[in-house]
Amino acid sequence: MTDVSLFVVSDYSASERRITPSWSIDQLRAKMETVTGIPPSCQQISYKTPSGEVIPVSAADEEKTTLEGWNLSRQGELRINDTRPASARPNFTDMSNVEKYVMPDDEYDKKDDSVRAWKRTHKLGRFDPDAPRAEAERLSSMANEIEERGIKVGLRCRVGGDDDRRGCVQYVGEVPEISGGTGPWIGVQLDEPVGKNDGSINGKRYWGAESAMKHGVFVRSERVEMGDFPVLNDLEEMEEI
Repeated sequence: MTDVSLFVVSDYSASERRITPSWSIDQLRAKMETVTGIPPSCQQISYKTPSGEVIPVSAADEEKTTLEGWNLSRQGELRINDTRPASARPNFTDMSNVEKYVMPDDEYDKKDDSVRAWKRTHKLGRFDPDAPRAEAERLSSMANEIEERGIKVGLRCRVGGDDDRRGCVQYVGEVPEISGGTGPWIGVQLDEPVGKNDGSINGKRYWGAESAMKHGVFVRSERVEMGDFPVLNDLEEMEEI
């Protein structure tokens, strides 16, 4: 018999495949394993006709029963359901166990069609002859701003002009763990747990002890306002309502 083009749909894939009606159900299951990744014994197959009727594809003797009895026709659909429990099914969206290739830096440096090569050609970024001077000026400006704002460890402040983010400066300096973040950072222990960390970042502790409460935050000096910002008393505010 002539092959029939059907849509084959599963939880993991969807594609158009040529199906031979003279195949047995066992043969169909074996071929569908390569298409869907579902083992034959775990496949629940149904055929959806062009009119929308859904017919189970199964038989007592699937080795001898062929697909001819289902009158397969173009624009029909084979649905392959996975009967395995969720814990036993593959998770194709979880990339955590996928080994990632990282090109060695010296090999990348030799490429002439990379972003680095383009920057080198156009003297941009660190390839700019003036880059060291500009970076030195930037760091000097940041240090001056910290001094002008009076940012010192142990003093009270608030972050981002937000009155709910009051706290105390705990650290002033470089934080190498922040990618691309050269220059001094201001570490603040907030009064309320509305920060991003507990005084540590990427395994390096800058102040305090390990805690599940996120009172810590690292920000640039322009976001820190120094002043007499005492700890807010929520009970006092409630009495005024």
